[in-house]
Parts: sequence; structure tokens; C-alpha cells
Amino acid sequence: MMPRELMNAYTAFSRRTFLKTSGAALGGAGIAAAVSESAYAAGQPWPPAGRDLVAKGDVVLFQGDSITDAGRKKDAGPAANDQPALGNGYAWLAGVELLVDRPGSGLNVFNRGISGNKVYQLAERWQSDCLDLKPNVLSILIGVNDYWHTLNGNYNGTVEKYEQDYHALLQRTRQALPKVKLVVCEPFVLKCGAVNEKWFPEFDRYRAAARRVAEKARALFIPFQAMFDEATQYAPPAHWAADGVHPTPAGASLMAHSWLRAAARKS
Repeated sequence: MMPRELMNAYTAFSRRTFLKTSGAALGGAGIAAAVSESAYAAGQPWPPAGRDLVAKGDVVLFQGDSITDAGRKKDAGPAANDQPALGNGYAWLAGVELLVDRPGSGLNVFNRGISGNKVYQLAERWQSDCLDLKPNVLSILIGVNDYWHTLNGNYNGTVEKYEQDYHALLQRTRQALPKVKLVVCEPFVLKCGAVNEKWFPEFDRYRAAARRVAEKARALFIPFQAMFDEATQYAPPAHWAADGVHPTPAGASLMAHSWLRAAARKS
């Protein structure tokens, strides 16, 4: 997508969604920022949030499952900065904000999330969908399927397998890309839709495992669960994720806002 087309698409969709959709429920973008700050305090991001990880000429890659995938066009090949290839979720909103906010910076933003993925499935496609792209900034959100799919008997994974596989994946990444800047996003759910009490406390163990993985890998950890917990003080859970797992436009815009404040805040 050409820069002018990207700007037009952003103006028509992202500004409206990013600043109004979450802001309407929260009373304005200023309160959306307050939610992010409260989440950081509650979730204790590690290392401290608010650094600008994105430099001129960087390749920024978003990886994960359906929350990252968000209906992206998968037959677009290696296309960067293309809205259909970036999907319609938080990765698109965060990525396009970076592109519009930093014109002439030469950024290339990719989305390689695939719906239904668990950590071991990331590993199976990691060479082509991550390492070959040589990202400078790699953001991963993975974990909800590693637990959710055990509830219906379609997967026999454990939290120990999740943590072990995740740690091995980031070690592999560091070995191949020693200078990569890692962002590990906390898996999250909201208590509505498909999510009920039987998810807990086991799902919380997966969240804790993701945090440990981030710390061991010296990655920035973004506490999305704390963010959504705070957001439910302003609007009910279904406003942010109607089925409890997949964000609505409001939830996706809040995620993008928080990701940017944590990982791409300019000094």
C-alpha cells in the first residue's frame, strides 16, 4: 500500500476506531491512557514500560494466534505495511499508528498471527514466519489456545509444556537474531461468553508462565490482563471481548494503545 493510501485508510478507519471506540466507553482517549498506566502499575511490566523500541528502518513483526491474526489476508506473500495483510485487530492499529506517526522512517510492519495456534505451532512455522523476516522488533501474544483447547479435549498440553516450549522458542530466536527486541504480551480472557469459572485458577498459571518467559528472555512484558481488568471498571467485559477471548474493535484499540505506550513511546 502506498503511503498516501495508507494515510487515507488510517484516517478513515484507525483514527475513528483507535481514538473514539475505546475512548467513548472510557470517557476519552485521556482515560484510555490512564487505563494503560493503571494496568502497568498492577501488572508490573518488566522491564519498565515506556521505552521506544522502534528505530528507523526496523522490521516490526506481530506474531500469535487469532487475536493477532484478526482476519488478515494470508495470500499476500511477504507484503509489509499492507492493511489486508495486517488484519483488522490490534496489530493493524498499532502498526499503522507507527507508520503514520513516523513518516520516512522506513519501517516495515508484518503480521504473521494464525488463528488457533499454540506455542508448538508457532515453532513449526518459525523459520519462514519469523526468522526469515529478520525482525528488529518481535511482539508475541500466545497462550489462550494452549489452555482453551484442553477444555474441549482437543489438546493435552500443560502449563509446564507451554512454558518450556515458549522459552525454547525465544532462545531459538535469540540465537538466530541476537539483537532482536522482544515483546511478550500477556495472554488474557474476560469473564463473559465462552469464559467461565472453570477457566480459573488454571488460566492464571499460564499468565504467570508468560511473565517468567519474558523475564528470562529479557523481553518487555505487556500486562494485557491487568489492562482489561482495569477497563471493566468503565465498561462491561463483553464490550471489550464479546466471547471473552477475541477483542471487539474497542478491545483491539485499547490493546494497540497500550502496546504503543509500552513499546513505542518516544522520549
